[in-house]
Amino acid sequence: MKWTQTLIPTLREAPADAEIVSHKLLLRAGLIRKLAGGVYTFLPLGLRTLRKVEQIVREEMDRAGAVEILMPALQPTEIWEQSGRAETASNVLFKVKDSSGRAWFLSPTAEEVVTTLAANEINSYRQLPKNFYQISLKFRDEIRPRFGLMRAKEFIMKDAYSFDTTDEGAMASYKKMYDAYTRIFARCGLKAFPVEADTGVIGGNYSHEFMVPAETGENDVAFCEDCGYAANLEKATSGIPKTATREMGPAMEKFATPGVVTIEALSKPPYQVPANRQIKTLVYVADSQPIIILIRGDDQLNETKLMARTGAVAVRPATVEEIVALLGAKPGSLGAAVKVPEVVKVFADDRLQGANDMTTGANEDGFHLKNVSVERDIKVSAWFDLRTVSAGEPCGKCHKPLKIRRAIEVGHVFKLGTKYSEKLNATFLDADGSRKPSVMGCYGIGVTRTLQAIIEQSNDKDGVIWPLSVAPYQVCLTPLTVAPESPAMQLAEKFYTELTARGVEVILDDRDERPGVKFKDSELVGFPIRIGIGEKSLAKGEVEIKSRNGALQSVKTEAAVETVLRLVAEGRPV
Repeated sequence: MKWTQTLIPTLREAPADAEIVSHKLLLRAGLIRKLAGGVYTFLPLGLRTLRKVEQIVREEMDRAGAVEILMPALQPTEIWEQSGRAETASNVLFKVKDSSGRAWFLSPTAEEVVTTLAANEINSYRQLPKNFYQISLKFRDEIRPRFGLMRAKEFIMKDAYSFDTTDEGAMASYKKMYDAYTRIFARCGLKAFPVEADTGVIGGNYSHEFMVPAETGENDVAFCEDCGYAANLEKATSGIPKTATREMGPAMEKFATPGVVTIEALSKPPYQVPANRQIKTLVYVADSQPIIILIRGDDQLNETKLMARTGAVAVRPATVEEIVALLGAKPGSLGAAVKVPEVVKVFADDRLQGANDMTTGANEDGFHLKNVSVERDIKVSAWFDLRTVSAGEPCGKCHKPLKIRRAIEVGHVFKLGTKYSEKLNATFLDADGSRKPSVMGCYGIGVTRTLQAIIEQSNDKDGVIWPLSVAPYQVCLTPLTVAPESPAMQLAEKFYTELTARGVEVILDDRDERPGVKFKDSELVGFPIRIGIGEKSLAKGEVEIKSRNGALQSVKTEAAVETVLRLVAEGRPV
């Protein structure tokens, strides 16, 4: 391809609304252009890179035994109502109506569609296992799209869905996808690592996310460098000890705390109750019902864990008015030891189990209770791990300190079980003639997100540094004079023909621009290899070859093609 025949509108400065490095470089390198918030057009170079990521995904999915199909993005609302997700996923669903008034959803994912397909087409255990996948447009009603392709309203995703006869078979399918994802991200040049994860609105009982370390990531990951434990902070646990048990004290005693409404205020004179001897009482509304959550004063509630442990579909903090109506006091004076209606469930964090000599609110403004024994004085409905892990806490496996870092999620694998197959009647006849629900798994990769994650991880002050496997072109030929009769242009044309014939992807920069402009654009776009051809070098029988992140080297013209072929071969992942 010749530069003047395509469209590469590079920018010296990024638009003001581009917040992170990868978003800025996507725009500056002329890979994408914004049409509206969260909606982008892929320009020629961006599309070439996108297709390469897709091809890597496709090859590894095929290698793992998955079968490619293409499902509709326009989906009837009835199947989402049947699965229950019309309500639980309503905040992200694009809702449209056709001319007859029928409602439809634009697909953010396809569990309902593929399960309906399986229900209609798979009847016998002899047809299983199966794993169907697609690479297609998805839609998500992001209220605040940002970070370019990272959080967009329209994006490209690979989603796959496995169907097995047994739980053991489902785990085997899960392992195949887990291994395929490891290969996919390695081939894309990404340093990605798997972490234990929450299943969210998709559901299921086993899940891993594939994360790319990045300071601009939207996920916090807890990890142990010694034993390899890693989990999304929404799922992470640690080996931190429970609250120390003290000798059982006298009965609870109410004492005045005028104006004290925070953990910190109660820890100061004249009260001096350490945060680790306080019980923090929170009131939430879960599926329209009030609940009380108890955690230690120096811990923070993890709302995702709360939803996962309680099975609630929708959870929110109660309003002040709702709290006063329920417990008779405002936040800051709340507790679960007195004046709690019998019908209200109390969920306590595991770390409080066995704790005594604690202090909590008295459900009376300006008063607290001391000498509280959780098991003696509070009726706990259930104990759960509800707290958020902090850096430095001991790893639950090896007890070495945990670390926390930011990361970008690029892939997610779930073991769904029979949640969807039961609701959508995806059953099969077993060998003994009994009808059973298929055991399912689902596996997603954000293709457009992966593309941007590569840039976020591979860049420098000059621009993108593409791995050879996904670069829009592997080689940029840069003659410094472009008149057809010039020796530089004639040699560039010769190299172009020879390299292309040898399977190398080459772009020839035939623009009549200053050398500095050409070199800067080549660095900005991130072509892995550049061949500079100038009259001065040619006078010495040489050209200049530069790897994107390497040193400039002078090479004899007759050795240039073989040098480039060697560099390409060295840069290709196995």
